[in-house]
Order: sequence, then structure tokens, then C-alpha cells
Amino acid sequence: MIPPRSGSTPPADAVDGHWVDRVLPGWAKPYARLARYDRPIGNWLLLWPCLWGVALASAAQGALADWRLVLAFSIGAVAMRGAGCTFNDIIDRNIDGQVKRTAGRPLPSGQVSLAAAWGFLVAQSLIGLVVLLQFNRFTIILGLGSLVLVAIYPFMKRFTHWPQIFLGLAYSWGALMGWSAVASSLASPAVLLFLAGIFWTLGYDTIYAHQDKHDDVRIGVKSTALRFGADGRRWVAGFYTSFAVIAGVAFLVAGVGWPAYAGLAAAGGHLGWQIVRLDIDDRDGCLMLFRANRDTGALLFAGLVAAGGFFVD
Repeated sequence: MIPPRSGSTPPADAVDGHWVDRVLPGWAKPYARLARYDRPIGNWLLLWPCLWGVALASAAQGALADWRLVLAFSIGAVAMRGAGCTFNDIIDRNIDGQVKRTAGRPLPSGQVSLAAAWGFLVAQSLIGLVVLLQFNRFTIILGLGSLVLVAIYPFMKRFTHWPQIFLGLAYSWGALMGWSAVASSLASPAVLLFLAGIFWTLGYDTIYAHQDKHDDVRIGVKSTALRFGADGRRWVAGFYTSFAVIAGVAFLVAGVGWPAYAGLAAAGGHLGWQIVRLDIDDRDGCLMLFRANRDTGALLFAGLVAAGGFFVD
């Protein structure tokens, strides 16, 4: 790979003091930023639906989530989120250069060449493929099917004010895979959990999109933040409410125990706090609330794991 130009600096929305900046040599930092290692929230948001699916299917069988599946999905989420972000930056390199928050990304700033970015994308995808091949055949087929969603998502903001739907489809796909990794098939609770995840994504990514809405108007790309305008808080509240209701129905259909509902109630309370705190014109506040969804996912997962353990002798 071609070494990037020196003098690269962390993007404005990176985690302060992240190990990418403290530990990695200078030549490696732009590649780590291309994969968003310095912004781990995306790894969590991709991982949680996978782990929800694993834990829900396990709890439905009266068992704890298998730690080996949790580990495999964790590695796969980091690899495929990095690959997805790299692909997204390759497609959006010209747009990113016109947006204040993204102008310093490795491709538009010239820290990584286009050829090197493609090579890095292939390397990350191969890691993801190795992980995927550890699952049962049904889950492998599901995983390969998700690549269509990953491929089309970066283009959607050029054509529709609803690119967040396509992100939700891609990021929530893990709920189907997590369930099938346990059950070797799909069932209605998995589909409901998948739908719930789409509404969750619509909520948190609408919050995220408010950071760039002024630049988006200037360069002509679309988002739900622009579609909803001043009604953004009401729409986010609707999305989060839909998530909680559909997830609750999924738990009911799966027949899991009360700890799952306790986790859902805690997650719902956390989402309610986000709605109360949301100011769609506060960029820093929107970033903080977006990142807070890591905890939303953790609360729901903890309840599902506890529901599985509740039936273990």
C-alpha cells in the first residue's frame, strides 16, 4: 500500500485520546480511520442486532447465548463495518471533501490513495468471509445476501430522503443472522426483531444526520434530517416507540421470560432520555446522543441474556 501523506489529524467526531492516535505508527493511522476504528460506535450499532438475535434464539430455547457465537459476531462486525465504511468513503470521496465534518477523511484529504483503499477493502472483506464461513450454511447464505444492501447504501442519499432505511436494512440484518446461527433457520421473532432494528436505526441515524444537514443542502444530498426538518424530534420519538413495541412483540412470540422485558423497559427509558435531550440544532449534542445508543443495545442484550439464564437449572 502507498504510504499516506504525513501530518494527518483525527476527524472532529473521533473519540478523544483513542488508541488509534496513541499507539499506531503514522502510516497506519489513516487506514484505521478509513475503517473507523477511532469511532467504535458503528461497530456496536452493527454488532448489537447480531447479539440480540443470538440471545433471543437462545432464550427461546431456554439457554444462554453461546460465547463462541458472540465472539465470532464481534470479530465479524468490526471487519465488515470497516469494509463497509471503506467502500462508503470510496464512493463518497468527492462528496466528503465538500463537507466540513468529513473533509479530513483519508481519501478526500489524500492520506490514502484510491488503489490502496480498494486493497484495504478487499483485506477486510476476506477477514469477514473467514468469520462467516464458521457459521452454519443457512447463516452463510444470509450473510452473503446482506452484501447487496451494503453495496447500494452509499448511493441512496443521492436519490431519496430516506437513505436511513437502507442503512437500517443493512445494520439490522444481523438480527436474522444471529437467530439463524442458533436455530439454522428463520422464524417470526427474528423477522420482528429485524424490523425493530430498522426503526431503531431510523431514529439514531436521523439524529446523526442533523450534524451535516446544512452541508447536505449545499451539496445536494438527502437525508431524513432534511425530510423531517423542525419535526425531527417527533419523528425520532415515533421511530423509537415503534422499535420498542415491535421488539416487545418479538419477545412475546418467542416466549422468553420477564428479564427480556425488563431489559426492553430499560432500553426504552434510555431512548426516552435521548428524545428529551435532543436538540436538532446542536451538533455536539446530536453526536453524543447518537453514541449513547451503544448503551441502548447493551441494555436490551443484557435482558435477553438474563432471560436465557432464567430458565437454566
